[in-house]
Amino acid sequence: MKSIFEEATYTQILARIDALNENSDRQWGKMTVAQMVWHCQFPFLIAIKNKNKGNGNLFVRLFFKKQMYSDTPFRKNLPTAPNLKTKEEKNLSVEKPKLRELVTDFYNCKTRKDWNPHPLFGKLTHDQWGKMQYKHLDHHLTQFGV
Repeated sequence: MKSIFEEATYTQILARIDALNENSDRQWGKMTVAQMVWHCQFPFLIAIKNKNKGNGNLFVRLFFKKQMYSDTPFRKNLPTAPNLKTKEEKNLSVEKPKLRELVTDFYNCKTRKDWNPHPLFGKLTHDQWGKMQYKHLDHHLTQFGV
């Protein structure tokens, strides 16, 4: 499975983000392209800030954690946590540079050794963080055809 910590994957992800525009057609779901770009910023903020000290959610860890970094694609139309979605319209020209910067900041964590637990998935290895971030972002970029 690809990881954002791999230079070629990182470069490819940035090119896919750059390919998004106001006319990017949603293949499934309800978010607009700008809302999706806004939504995709949060997993990176969690990882980069590295502030969580919890153990995650036991149910989530037992039943969903391995799906986050496996080669199996996410199903379309999975529910989004309420605090990670917005009904407000977002501006793509504002949100896209923010996402690019967060992807770069995360990529620059490629030598980080110490990761705090994820708020839902608990302890993750460095490799799992890189794969999980790729998988989530790939899912949403594919959602908008890039």
